[in-house]
Amino acid sequence: MNSVFNHLPDGLILLDGGMGQELINRGASGQGVLWSAKALFDNPAAVQAVHEDYIRAGADVITTNSYSCIRNNFEPEGLVDRLGEMNRLAATLAQQARDKMGRPVLIAGSMGPQNGSYRPDLVGSFEETKALYREQAEFLAPHVDFFICETLSCLLEARAAVVAATSTGKPVWLSWSLEDSGEAKLRSGEPLRAAWDDIADLGVSAVLLNCSPPEAIGKVLPKLVSISDIPVGAYANAFTPIPEKWDFHGEQSIPPSRTDVTPKAYAEYAENWLAAGARIIGGCCEVGPAHIAKIHKTRGVRNP
Repeated sequence: MNSVFNHLPDGLILLDGGMGQELINRGASGQGVLWSAKALFDNPAAVQAVHEDYIRAGADVITTNSYSCIRNNFEPEGLVDRLGEMNRLAATLAQQARDKMGRPVLIAGSMGPQNGSYRPDLVGSFEETKALYREQAEFLAPHVDFFICETLSCLLEARAAVVAATSTGKPVWLSWSLEDSGEAKLRSGEPLRAAWDDIADLGVSAVLLNCSPPEAIGKVLPKLVSISDIPVGAYANAFTPIPEKWDFHGEQSIPPSRTDVTPKAYAEYAENWLAAGARIIGGCCEVGPAHIAKIHKTRGVRNP
């Protein structure tokens, strides 16, 4: 399962940044239930352009725009019959960007929460959740280098995602979302140690922390490094704190972005994560190509 690292550079592995909010900021995606998936229907060229910008910024890994390509988003819109098509398109656009840019980046298949981001209270049974992940994993698996199961907020959700993704035979990275307070807990309140113990035997290739404030990740990352025997990483958001039981229902519900998380400031957070033992660094919501380019420039000094 660790073979994916054979195709990545020594030292820091640089992920891309956020896709959904980047598309919204460019006026290329909708604010409704489909969120970033709307761009796959209306403006696929913009999705490819974001991928190209991240490759240009220095990313070693680009992530498919499939976070919102899930049954529970498509069903309310009457679009379930196009679910497989849109997952495959998300992967194809990443492949086309890689081919056009001519750099050997890897493509990570994004699988996020199946019943709402930051909402452990909405997660269904293990078998139901695993089936939803398995459906998406099978759409993506032929077209990606590995999976990144991301923004997961409770033990059951994470385990279901990993079991489904690993069943395809592809390598899998797992990323949890933390409480904004900076305690070593998932958004469910379950301890990070318990989260690690629950998936330690499932064969994941890396564990990460994402879509949490950079300060919270900075507090918790050393704990994850101390308990993990596989590579560790981080990619924070630049949102103001996520409201409890947050429900996405359009532009007004998106937490405001922070003005203080500039590319320079974000690169400084990244330096601290590297010093704490992280090997994989990237960005999540409201962290864009300029932030990734700044980290890449810093890496160029660190690892010529």
